[in-house]
Amino acid sequence: MIDVSEAEVTTMSEKGQVVIPQVMRKELDLTPKTKLIVYRKDNLLILKKLEIPDLVKEWDEIFEQMDKKGLKLSEKEIQQEIDAYRAENKS
Repeated sequence: MIDVSEAEVTTMSEKGQVVIPQVMRKELDLTPKTKLIVYRKDNLLILKKLEIPDLVKEWDEIFEQMDKKGLKLSEKEIQQEIDAYRAENKS
C-alpha cells in the first residue's frame, strides 16, 4: 500500500531526468551516483534504492565465522568446493 500523505510533486526535464525531493533523498541517504531500480506497472513507476553488498565485508564475516568454528580451509579447498557446487548446479 502506498502512503499518499508522503507524496511529493516533481517535474521531468527534456532529457527525462527527474529530481527526487531533498527530504526524500536525505531520508533514504540517496547521494550522487546512487543506483536505483525502476519498476513499471501500468502507469505507476517505482524507484527502489539498489543495495549493493560489500563483498569484502561479507567474506571477512564468513572467514571470521569459520575461525570461530575452527574450520581451516586452504584456497585450493575453497576453489574445489566452488567448482563442485558449480558443476552440480549447471543448467
